[in-house]
Amino acid sequence: MNILIVDDEEVLQDVLTVLLHKEGHNTLSAYSGEEGIEILDKEEIDLVLLDLMLPGMNGMQVLKEIRQRWPDQVVVVITAYSSIESAIDAMREGAFHYIPKPFKNEEVLLTLRKGLEQRRLASENRSLREQLRQRFGFDNIIGKSKPMQQIYDLIKLAAPSKSNILVLGESGTGKELVAKAIHHHSRRANGPFVTVNSGSMPADLLESNLFGHVRGAFTGAIASKKGLFELATNGSIFFDEIGNIPLDTQAKLLRVIQEKEFMRLGGIETIKVDVRIVAATNADLEGAVQQGHFREDLYYRLNVIVINLPPLRKRSEDIPLLAQHFLAHYARENEKALREISSRAMEVLLDYHWPGNVRELENVIERGVVLSTGEVLDIDLLPSSVRQPESIGLPPPTLPANGIAFKDAVSEYERQIIVKALQACGGVQKRAAELLQVKPTTLHEMMKRLNISSESVVTS
Repeated sequence: MNILIVDDEEVLQDVLTVLLHKEGHNTLSAYSGEEGIEILDKEEIDLVLLDLMLPGMNGMQVLKEIRQRWPDQVVVVITAYSSIESAIDAMREGAFHYIPKPFKNEEVLLTLRKGLEQRRLASENRSLREQLRQRFGFDNIIGKSKPMQQIYDLIKLAAPSKSNILVLGESGTGKELVAKAIHHHSRRANGPFVTVNSGSMPADLLESNLFGHVRGAFTGAIASKKGLFELATNGSIFFDEIGNIPLDTQAKLLRVIQEKEFMRLGGIETIKVDVRIVAATNADLEGAVQQGHFREDLYYRLNVIVINLPPLRKRSEDIPLLAQHFLAHYARENEKALREISSRAMEVLLDYHWPGNVRELENVIERGVVLSTGEVLDIDLLPSSVRQPESIGLPPPTLPANGIAFKDAVSEYERQIIVKALQACGGVQKRAAELLQVKPTTLHEMMKRLNISSESVVTS
């Protein structure tokens, strides 16, 4: 390590230099605060040993200058026994520790080892933060298509703002990845990113998780607990599938957005909170508002900036790029020699309609990598559902000799399409909706209008 010794006493400089060289470290010497600052300007220094008693610019002034210009720099101050109070003041200003004169060699070495470990941890933290930025940067939201380029531009503009953001898109399009990219490119990047799985919790448990509770708030509440909003302070909170939140909870969420405060369950104390909300859904929120399932005032609070993610079938030119990205990732993770996807396999991937979107493509490639034994992912490594996708196999419509009312003909053909799709999907409406490329709510309304039930379709 490179250690800078800032001390005007030559004897002390010599003693510390010999001691540190024996430990295998490099040393640089400065005999004044000004000289020390000059060296820090030019050299990469891992730790500074700083005497508080210096001519000219004193040690405390040097420390403040270092903290201002190099906030991560580890500084250990040297002081006389009679000046311990000054050493404590220095630690309040950001010094790592202090060494009193006269010192024991082992005491110096132990303090420096701890200081250098602190330096190493700080360096690792910076590296991890950079990895997070790279991982959740635009390079991990893969796509060269025009719709995705527009998404990148929107994220760049929206991320630095304070506005709430609504991310729309079908299941598997990467809504959470976009939310994380927004957070890591925002001014809150160093704060927490907290995810709320809105659709998978009962209403009472969801409120307890969001707002926390005080001891005795309900049976089993043996201690007070912070909620996700408190944990997300100075960061971002991501609501996945926000359309599933009950109306009562929606009202409390609206209060947090408007007043930036809330109370824990069973509590009387108002807690202030500073968080940015990023919400996502694959549901038709406007339709939910019209049907009374989602508060209109909350919808407009969330609907400040909207990012609409296109389904994979509408950006098929991104499929080769995504597939190759996943291939490289899972080949590396599974220590496989796979290098490419065959042209036959790529044709199949391009022809498939991908109801599960990017997530389904990722799963297909991961499966192929795990099952592979060679260097090429070929068609035989793709699941049969992708090689031979479900087909509803409808005959073309026919016109009876005596004619038929156009409206009735359309309704009958709609009925046939929906029944065939439900049969192909075992009565599962969500899968049938994906097959027909409509929203589940739209399919449900059509089935209701045409008097079709999943049970009768499957049993018939």
